[in-house]
Amino acid sequence: MPLLEIRNLCFQIDQKKILDELSLAVKENEIHVLLGTNGSGKSTLAYLVLGCEGYFPSSGEILFAGREIKALKIHERAQQGITLAWQEPAKFEGISVADYLSLGARSGEPSDYLRRVGLRPEEYLNRVLDKTLSEGQRKRIELASVLAMKPRLAILDEPDSGIDLLSVQEIVDVIHGFKDFQASVLLITHREEIAHMANRASQLCGGKIVFTGSPSAVAQHFKTRRCIVCDGKPC
Repeated sequence: MPLLEIRNLCFQIDQKKILDELSLAVKENEIHVLLGTNGSGKSTLAYLVLGCEGYFPSSGEILFAGREIKALKIHERAQQGITLAWQEPAKFEGISVADYLSLGARSGEPSDYLRRVGLRPEEYLNRVLDKTLSEGQRKRIELASVLAMKPRLAILDEPDSGIDLLSVQEIVDVIHGFKDFQASVLLITHREEIAHMANRASQLCGGKIVFTGSPSAVAQHFKTRRCIVCDGKPC
């Protein structure tokens, strides 16, 4: 049984269909990369799985560990072990990194989570979240906080802004941290080179999953058939 199973999911805004009969499965302890261009519906899917306000499917099912979760609120889904790292890095201002990492931590030392995302605890624990930190540093700190929650499913949503906050190797290092905690990861990205770190991958186009398979096969399909901005028509 998949940890996350999405069946025939539909979502629309003002009569515009964003997701159209989308089906996707993420297995236990699996790293699953979801590839898609800007406008394909990647972040919408993440918000629907998490249960963000204003995001409720018009039809379809979202099952987590075999349980339908559409009726659960965002904090109830978090209690089930679903966590999302937002497109934008952590925006908390004025608190220390150590305090930020402790906000949702289940157990463990903040310094351990920083090491797992490639940051030296002695350099960051006592720093304050403010403009002296780069966007990339903030992103790593946010990912450390997600690790501290020890989720069953971590949804990592990369921005489509054209600014890649973390290199491919940095993302690989972060993913290893989640694998160490036996977490499943749904990594949402527009970069086909990232797919190769996954166990499986899928391509999202026009609100549908158009291809699922080995990371290399999906990356090649995405590279040769993608548009710059999704036109809403499945390829």
